[in-house]
Amino acid sequence: MKLLGQGLYWDELKVGDQFKTFGRTITEADIISFINCTGFLEVLFTDAEFREKHSAIAGRVAPAALIYSMAEGLLMVGLIQGTGLAFLNMELDVKGPVVAGDTVHVEVTVTEIRPTAKGGRGLVRTRNEIINQRGETVIVYTPLRLVKGSGATG
Repeated sequence: MKLLGQGLYWDELKVGDQFKTFGRTITEADIISFINCTGFLEVLFTDAEFREKHSAIAGRVAPAALIYSMAEGLLMVGLIQGTGLAFLNMELDVKGPVVAGDTVHVEVTVTEIRPTAKGGRGLVRTRNEIINQRGETVIVYTPLRLVKGSGATG
């Protein structure tokens, strides 16, 4: 019986597969919680008067690390929940800002798949584009993950 919400196994995927997540609206509370939890106490994120006078970005800007983290959360259920074993590597390119009130989703393309020497596991690389409500790509990242195979136990 298929477990609802379980991710995909590496050997169920093929290069070129594409997926799209639901969206997530970034709130001011999300930004405040993230900067307080992580210590991202940059004045751009904490000082409204500084931001108004000195920022090139209008609105309450969100740290790119928050947006990347939320993208990973959107991918958990359905893509890697219960099948992902390790996050090994990535390149990350910030293309544009995200501010409170923006809604983002992730579009995923599988770009590389290969089995590991240890049976039942594979390496999967994807190109993940975080896209806002205007269709603008704001972040692109390319995670390499160690993923269970369909015959793997545990």
